[in-house]
Amino acid sequence: MTWLRKIAEFYYDGFRAMTVGKTLWAVIIVKLVILFLVLKLFFFPDALSGMDDGQKADFVSRELIER
Repeated sequence: MTWLRKIAEFYYDGFRAMTVGKTLWAVIIVKLVILFLVLKLFFFPDALSGMDDGQKADFVSRELIER
């Protein structure tokens, strides 16, 4: 486990020493969160909401067979 600790310390020291990099990582993380939220909301609707278990099973089996 010492090699794992050395790797963790390496990355910890690298991120701690960054100045501009911290801001860039924050921007990247915010963009990814927004991107995935937008994709989830608009492109992946919850098609199974409001169905009971039997209806969900029928819906999924139809979708798998037809596609």
